[in-house]
Amino acid sequence: MGFLQTYGLRLARKRLLLRAMLKRHELETRADRTAAIRPQDILLFSTLRNEAVRLPWFLRYYRDLGVDHFLIVDNGSDDGTAALLADQPDVSVWHSGRSYRRARFGMDWLTGLMARHGHGHWTLVVDPDEFLVYPFCDTRPLRALTDWLDASQVRSFPAMLLDLYPKGPIGAEPYRPGQDPTEIASWFDPGNYTIARNPRYGNLWIQGGPRARTFFADAPDRAPALNKVPLVRWRRSFVYVSSTHMLLPRGLNQVYDVWGGEKASGCLLHAKFTTGFADRARDEVARGEHYSRAREYRAYGAVAAPQPDLWCRWSERYAGWRQLETLGLMSKGNWA
Repeated sequence: MGFLQTYGLRLARKRLLLRAMLKRHELETRADRTAAIRPQDILLFSTLRNEAVRLPWFLRYYRDLGVDHFLIVDNGSDDGTAALLADQPDVSVWHSGRSYRRARFGMDWLTGLMARHGHGHWTLVVDPDEFLVYPFCDTRPLRALTDWLDASQVRSFPAMLLDLYPKGPIGAEPYRPGQDPTEIASWFDPGNYTIARNPRYGNLWIQGGPRARTFFADAPDRAPALNKVPLVRWRRSFVYVSSTHMLLPRGLNQVYDVWGGEKASGCLLHAKFTTGFADRARDEVARGEHYSRAREYRAYGAVAAPQPDLWCRWSERYAGWRQLETLGLMSKGNWA
């Protein structure tokens, strides 16, 4: 990159960090247990709203994986989410009733918390419907991965968002709190993905899957991005630019070899398409707090069936990380 481009990105990073500092006043502490965080702890950060049904499995899944402490921003839940979180001994909770959209879709709030509490830690930033799988995750804890990344002098770890869905209409089988969502939504698209390189930030831009072929069939280039970098050895000078799709400094985005080579990578199993999907889509359209005035949720509502069937004859049933590696959706790279 040229000097002017590099300088422009440096200014952009400083501006985003300043935004986060100014947004700190929008957070009210509900349960602060951060004094218990140890220097070696792996931390998970998330912004959420009305996720009481998903949270029992979400917390269990990431505890079992090896997360030591959860730092959560509750954006005005009214379904008991805040109380559920406040009762957890390894969770710190902040509340904000302010605009999710004007806080860069929650990233301003999280950036401030990460600068204060995440500096020097491996940090994982995920939504309550995203579940990280990585090479050997069935036999090795998350700390084994972060230790290997440290030894390899790698600061960031990518994961492609992989949409899971049921066979049949979404919501036909009710989801129970505490249930593994893959018991209901266990199918995914093994192909149908496009990859391009973002010249400004250096990251790969991935689109496709069931959302592109069903909700954005007429404009697949407007389908949601599936590339994410959720796991980072955090420094207070780092900042996410757009959700967890890309970061600054720019080098943190260079997590693949050219065109998705053999650097280690994972997947985020995305369990959005379960019970309550249609109701949530209507709610988010009415709120208008998501990206581009909830364009994605408006696309969901535009499909004729209120509970569409995303399954097709090319769908595959999820069977573990080795299957995803065989399909080329993730890689163990040189991690033996």
